[in-house]
Amino acid sequence: MARMHGRQQLAKTVEESGIAVVPGVYDGISARLVEQQGFASGFLSGAGVSNSRLAQPDVGFLTLPDVADQSREIADAVDIPIWVDADTGYGNAVSVHRTVRRLADAGAAAVMIEDQEWPKRCGHMAGKSVIPFDEAVAKIEAATDARDEHAPDVLLKARTDATEPLGLEEAIERLNAFADAGADVVFADALRSEEDIRRVAAEVDAPLSVNMGFGVRSRPTTPLIPAARLEEIGVDVVIYPRLITAAATAGMKRALAELETAVETPEEYEAPDAVVDWDYYTDLIGKPAVDDLEARFATDED
Repeated sequence: MARMHGRQQLAKTVEESGIAVVPGVYDGISARLVEQQGFASGFLSGAGVSNSRLAQPDVGFLTLPDVADQSREIADAVDIPIWVDADTGYGNAVSVHRTVRRLADAGAAAVMIEDQEWPKRCGHMAGKSVIPFDEAVAKIEAATDARDEHAPDVLLKARTDATEPLGLEEAIERLNAFADAGADVVFADALRSEEDIRRVAAEVDAPLSVNMGFGVRSRPTTPLIPAARLEEIGVDVVIYPRLITAAATAGMKRALAELETAVETPEEYEAPDAVVDWDYYTDLIGKPAVDDLEARFATDED
């Protein structure tokens, strides 16, 4: 569903004034909730997919088929465009070229490629390292070439993790080179302060994305800053990749704790805040649309 019109919609959102607030998603229900809440787009978090699908940390366990399959299912579930985290592109520049094509075919409205060495690590984990400057730029050039020849309306988001291992100046230089190589949006992960974000916004000539760790209790590397202030600083896109994953985990823990109570004292069990009601849930998963199809096409034998 979120195909060509979604890509054009996303490009328009980035080009217009005002900051784009993009929650992380990891499956069809999380994406549909983001859409239902009125957000203009969602961000398919590699960490979210690795955590939810594999029960593993974001340290390079995902493959291109994993992410392409998840992208296809999510894009089919919603009308809003989806940014897709493609990690390092799963190989060299040639692999990046193939990755962009595959994810475009899977319905991605935007594809993000980063410059970490493989296996990558979540952006706020210690011990990150990045590939050499020229190799990083070549990957973005390959992504641009794949985009231009195969899916011109797909946005490219180029991420650097160079701040921690090499310093802010290196990160800024890489972002400008990525923009020159064809990236539509650039992203410096794990910036250490509001002043660092402000400097990157001032010195990089491209739409800028940052991420906020809202949704985890421990303080991430980047301080939490309200979206309105980020917009004042010069940020164009802010993503919240961990929010729904962390909230879903908290909700499941609460529900299971309530289940323990129900097992011990079922006559006293009532936890309306632990779950959504049946009608809301069946509407969310599209049961009325299926009912309509059955009414139109099902036969007596069915």
